Amino acid sequence: MGIVYTKELLPGMIVASDIITPSNQLIIASNTTLTDFLIEQLKLNSITEVDVKGHITTVSSENASYSEKVTSSENFRIFKEKFSSNSKQLETAMSHIINNQQADLNDLVVQINQMTPVGATSIEIFDMIHNMRSFDDSTYAHCLNVALICRVMAGWLHLSDEDTDILTLSGLLHDIGKVGISDDILNKPGKLTSEEFDIMKSHSQKGYDILKNKNIDERVKLAALQHHERCDGSGYPSTLHSDNIIKFAKLIAIADVYDAMTSARVYRKGLCPFKVISIFEEEGLQKYDPKYILTFLERIGSAYINNNVRLSDGRVGEVVMINSNTLSRPMIKIGEEYVNLAKNVDIEISDII
Repeated sequence: MGIVYTKELLPGMIVASDIITPSNQLIIASNTTLTDFLIEQLKLNSITEVDVKGHITTVSSENASYSEKVTSSENFRIFKEKFSSNSKQLETAMSHIINNQQADLNDLVVQINQMTPVGATSIEIFDMIHNMRSFDDSTYAHCLNVALICRVMAGWLHLSDEDTDILTLSGLLHDIGKVGISDDILNKPGKLTSEEFDIMKSHSQKGYDILKNKNIDERVKLAALQHHERCDGSGYPSTLHSDNIIKFAKLIAIADVYDAMTSARVYRKGLCPFKVISIFEEEGLQKYDPKYILTFLERIGSAYINNNVRLSDGRVGEVVMINSNTLSRPMIKIGEEYVNLAKNVDIEISDII
């Protein structure tokens, strides 16, 4: 197969030669079969390309991780191709909008609608979104993720087809204001300075300013402006409270934060969905519209029923029941034992496997 960019590596590919860091440290030996973990290590060590052999090993369903099972599927291969194509199309569309050129946004929404396999469940869509981040973690990829998550949420909330398409477009364009912000700030691994944070926060106003005179539904413009507002008045740029934030901005806020927290960063791996649910429960229920955030968290948690998880104490078990009062702490079956995490507060779910 030859040289492959690290962002395009797949679990199951076999390394053709030793991989050495710039400081002359061996991190992966020749003939090693790549896993999601090893690919992430390559990225953390700034290895941009790898020499791989001309075939991919078959991922054993018995020994594969949850992520490996997802990424080795035919549905994921098709999704990845469409995702890459639509990410480039979105980048072109944003550039055209910024430069006052014609952009076919309706076609882009149609393409987003066709990305997921027919009959795919909500959790299959979320799983594919999670695993695409190994290949593309750009602003455009994030906007695609948010649009896809919003489209799933629209189904849960029984929105009309027209509203679903407008919400999808709102997700696609919500971060258009980030296009002019330096990558040094967007991708900074550490904490932003106050000046850098002010620049980052300006993207919502910049996005609205880009869109405000365009022939686009007003909800799309306001979603770009308001997606960092919070129902308790703690958001920006205008510290609006719930009644003054449009519905689409409230939905995008949830999708935006969920995607950000489950994405890997230089300083941490992506958070487990149950950890994200826990953070929302601890910090976010006052910040988001209850009818939207509770529906979202209940659906996410319930989607992982019958999946195996690893607990923080190292044990592995199966999610068998969601606790409605503590969605992040379900009932886990370990052998013949049932562990209610709602009553075992010192244990939490660390990974889905």
